[in-house]
Amino acid sequence: MTHSQKSTALPAAPTAHVKRSATTARPQTNEERRRAQRVLLRMRVLIHLPGRAKPIDGFTHTVSSSGAMIILAEGLPSGTKLCLENPKTQNKVDAHVVRPPQMNSEGSLVPVEFIAPFPHFWNIFFPPDPS
Repeated sequence: MTHSQKSTALPAAPTAHVKRSATTARPQTNEERRRAQRVLLRMRVLIHLPGRAKPIDGFTHTVSSSGAMIILAEGLPSGTKLCLENPKTQNKVDAHVVRPPQMNSEGSLVPVEFIAPFPHFWNIFFPPDPS
């Protein structure tokens, strides 16, 4: 690298560790890094997209107090803003897609996160976080 070139590399993100004993530590598992506990729950949901008259039918794969993993016939791009509806309660919550979808045997797994907290959206009780 010459003096006129500048490094654009960003510093590595710190890795959280969990103490095993007084002298050793290990990286956190994905489950330990989660902000909210996930619960396996299959229920119908409706996805309302801006500018689209008809909602998209989907099903939950897992839910949490802050979002869900939704199964759709087709994926939605990361960053997509949407309104998620629970047809049983008719509650609606604004959300966005947090990562690109992954395919499984049932369709696209689309991870969504609520824009604002709505812990009772799924109409189920979530145990307190173990932290």
